[in-house]
Amino acid sequence: MANDFLPYSVDQQFLLPPDLREWLPEGHLARFVLDVVDQMDLSDILDSYRRKDPRGRSAYHPKMLVSLLVYAYCVGRPSSRKIEKATIEDVAFRVIAANQHPDHDTIAAFRRDHLKGLSTLFVKVLALCQQAGLVKLGHVALDGTKIAANASKRKAMSYARMLKTERELAEEVARLMAEAERVDRDEDARFGKGKRGDELPAELARRESRLKKIREAKAALEAEAAATRARELAERTKQAQEEAAQAPPEKQPRAERRAQRLEKRTDVAADRANEKAKQAGLSAPDLTPADPDALPCHQVQADVDGEPTPDAQRNFTDPESRIMPSNGAFVQGYNAQLAVDDAHQIIVAQAITNQSPDAQHLRPMLNQIEANCGAVPQRMTADAGYWSESNAAYCAERGVDAHIATERLKHGETPPAARGRVPTSLDAKGRMRRKLRTKRGRSVYARRKTVVEPVNGQIKEARGFRRFLMRGRDRVAGELSLITATHNLLKLFRSGWSPALATV
Repeated sequence: MANDFLPYSVDQQFLLPPDLREWLPEGHLARFVLDVVDQMDLSDILDSYRRKDPRGRSAYHPKMLVSLLVYAYCVGRPSSRKIEKATIEDVAFRVIAANQHPDHDTIAAFRRDHLKGLSTLFVKVLALCQQAGLVKLGHVALDGTKIAANASKRKAMSYARMLKTERELAEEVARLMAEAERVDRDEDARFGKGKRGDELPAELARRESRLKKIREAKAALEAEAAATRARELAERTKQAQEEAAQAPPEKQPRAERRAQRLEKRTDVAADRANEKAKQAGLSAPDLTPADPDALPCHQVQADVDGEPTPDAQRNFTDPESRIMPSNGAFVQGYNAQLAVDDAHQIIVAQAITNQSPDAQHLRPMLNQIEANCGAVPQRMTADAGYWSESNAAYCAERGVDAHIATERLKHGETPPAARGRVPTSLDAKGRMRRKLRTKRGRSVYARRKTVVEPVNGQIKEARGFRRFLMRGRDRVAGELSLITATHNLLKLFRSGWSPALATV
C-alpha cells in the first residue's frame, strides 16, 4: 500500500490570508449576509450610539453585531452564548466577526436594546425579494402557528386558584408569624433579650414571597378584567348612540335614554378600570373600542361587575403569553401569523398576537400585505379558523378572490363536488362552501398546504425555532421579525440573486 501522504503537522505555522473572507468558499451564506447587511440602512441603530455618552470603552461596530445576529438566525443558532462560542470555533462566525469575540452579554444586550431597529429588517429584506422578482402576489396563503413562549404553562394560575392559594398562604403566614413570636418569647425567657433573633425563618420567607407574587398577579388580572369590561361597555355605548341617531322620530327618545344609561355605566367602569390599574402599579389602560384593522389582543374574560371569571389565567414568567391549543395539546405561547406568497414561499406579512382564534387576524394581515408590498394579492387562501362572513365580505370589498374553508374536514374526507348554477337561496357561508367544492375552487385551495405549511416546517423543524428567547409581546414580535426576515433572506440567497443588484 502506498505511503504517499500529504504533509500533516498541527505545529505548522501558516501566514493567514490578508482577507478573512478567503477562509470561506465563494457563494457561502456568510459572505451573502455580509454583503446584504452592508447594503442596508442602519442609521436608526447608529443614531442611538451617537446619543450616548462618548466616554468609556469603544463599542463593537453595530454592523458586525447585526450581521452576527442575522447569520445566527439563518442557521438556527440564535442563543447569545452559542453565538459567542461560534465566533471562536466556527469559521463563518469568525469571518463575520472579523476575528473579534463579543461576549454573550454584549450580544444579548444589543439585541434587546435595538430590537425595534432590528425589526425593520423584515421590510427591508422583503423589498429586496421584490426587486429580485420573488414576490408575485398572485396567490397568498395565510396561516397561524403556535410558538412556545419563554415560560412554562405550569407557571400559570387561574383567578379561582389565586383566590384559594392567597387565602391558604395568608393563613399559613399568620400561623408561622404566631409561631415565631412564641419562640421569641420562650427564648427571651430562657436566654434574655441579648440575642437578636429577628431574622425571618426560611419557611416563612418563602411563603411571604409566594404570597406577594400571587397578590401582584391577582391585582394585574383584576385590572385587565376591569379594562375588558370598560371596553365592552364603550363599544355597546358607541353602537347605542349610532342606533339612536338613525332611529325614527317616534323611537328616538327611548333609544337616546338607553344610550345615556350605557354612557353612565361606561364612565363608572372606566373609573374602576383606572383605579384597578393604579392599585396594581400599571399604567392607565387604553379603553377605546377595538379597531377592526388592528391586530387582536387577548382580553381577560370578565363578569358584569368587571371581575375576572374563575378560569381567567395569568402566567408569572411571561404575563402576556397565553395557554393555547396546538396539535391536540396545549402550549404556553403566542400565535404567529404568516402570509406567504405562492411563487417562492416568501413571507409577505407577519405578526404576533396572544389571541388563539385566527378569524380576527385576516383583516389586519391583508392590510399589512398591502402596506409591505404596495398591493393586495389576487387570491388568498385560509383554513376554517379564518372563516367569518365579515372576512369574506372584506376580501370581496378589497378585490381579493378569497378561498376560506368554512368547515374542518376529517383526514381523507372529500365532500361532494359542486356542479350547475349557484342557488340564489345560499347565504355567504353556503356560497363559499360551494365555491370550494367546484373543480377550480378545490385546485386553488389545495395549493394552501403547499405554500404556507412548508414554511412553518422550515422555521420550526429545519431551523429549530420552537420557542422564543425573549419575553413580552413587543419583544417576541421583534424576534419573530428577525426569524421571518432571515427566512426570506435564505430564499433570496438560494435564488442566486446578488446584493450588487440592490437599489435600497
